[in-house]
Amino acid sequence: MATAAKRKDKSRVVLKTGEGQRENGSYYFRWSDSKGNRHYVYAKTLDELRYKEEQIAKDKSDGIKAEARYTTLNDLFDLWTVLKRGLKNNTFENYKYMYNTYARQNIGQTRVFTLKKSDIKRFYNYLADERHLKPSSIDTVHTVIHQLLDMAVDDNYIRNNPSDNVLRELKKARTIRQEKRRALTQPEQELFLDYLKNTPSSQHWYPIFAVMIGTGLRVGEVTGLRWCDIDLEEGVINVNHTLVYYDHRTEGSKNGCYFNVNSTKTPASHRQVPMLDFVKEAFQMEKEKQELLDLHCNVTIDGYSDFIFINRFGQAQHQGTLNKAIRRIIRDCNDEQFLKNENPEVLLPHFSCHSLRHTFATRMCEAGVNVKVIQDTLGHRDISTTLNIYTDVTKELKRSEFAGLDLYFKTE
Repeated sequence: MATAAKRKDKSRVVLKTGEGQRENGSYYFRWSDSKGNRHYVYAKTLDELRYKEEQIAKDKSDGIKAEARYTTLNDLFDLWTVLKRGLKNNTFENYKYMYNTYARQNIGQTRVFTLKKSDIKRFYNYLADERHLKPSSIDTVHTVIHQLLDMAVDDNYIRNNPSDNVLRELKKARTIRQEKRRALTQPEQELFLDYLKNTPSSQHWYPIFAVMIGTGLRVGEVTGLRWCDIDLEEGVINVNHTLVYYDHRTEGSKNGCYFNVNSTKTPASHRQVPMLDFVKEAFQMEKEKQELLDLHCNVTIDGYSDFIFINRFGQAQHQGTLNKAIRRIIRDCNDEQFLKNENPEVLLPHFSCHSLRHTFATRMCEAGVNVKVIQDTLGHRDISTTLNIYTDVTKELKRSEFAGLDLYFKTE
């Protein structure tokens, strides 16, 4: 029985099964994956082609899927958005927004199989240098990309995750440090609240900011409070949900700007917070103001209505408006202090709504409140979060106490 003639290229070199030469002299290799789908790779020389064949054979041996060569990061993201579970809606929406805004038209179009660590580094440097993203924003984008590539490893698209440790290395190389949130000092807090209470143009902001300083509630927890969530007689605030505002004004985004009511950040955030006297007074001031102006909440969000803190149109407040108000108050308050004295003893620093939560935590630490009570009041799931605040404050207290001790020794 005659054997089949061996196939050869133009140089009379014997070709292996699946190999072939094209009319222009280049080579191709044809193979089928486990599903029977046919694939091709091409090369200018036979040596280059056989190197690619070795990689394909290694991929098959390691269980790497052939289709990975054609799967982009965007393909994985689209699959991830369908499969992902266990995320709060506001977190999930933010992840989708950040990826679609910064990655989809850039690294998202890259085939996963070709991604290298240097590609990820280059992309993060681009976000920092050209898009001027803050480290926290790059961190969010990285969280998504890392999860996508972890999924690719689990599904045998790639051997290892090229984004492992990349962000850590970037932060170290750029000496990026997590900026500590600064709490208002006692004098700064008193100046802030006194200015609000005694300045007619800013008095309407006093209740909400006084509640923030006196409860440590997150901004979404405060803006989401309804009258039925507080008991003025018992002096208790029931924190059981949070109001989230989305500002995703990009093409294809859901409604652009909109509110949602979500469950609290963690189960530990579902809690009762006792009212301090000035907090109870702030709620009463807000109620009296609304009755005087005949102002009523006229918005319903996910079935929730009767919000306590509303704007002049009866709509719910959100973080952006509050932070803008704080910036104006800082400016006007400091201008007033300079008019009174060329060298004011106290000025308001730059701060945000979240700084007021940190301020409340700091006051509790300074007052010697038990750390477990602080954890429960702030709704921290992890005690280490509370201890970080506690450690920072006690460090400052120790420094001030030793300054007094030093003065004592000098006078002896």
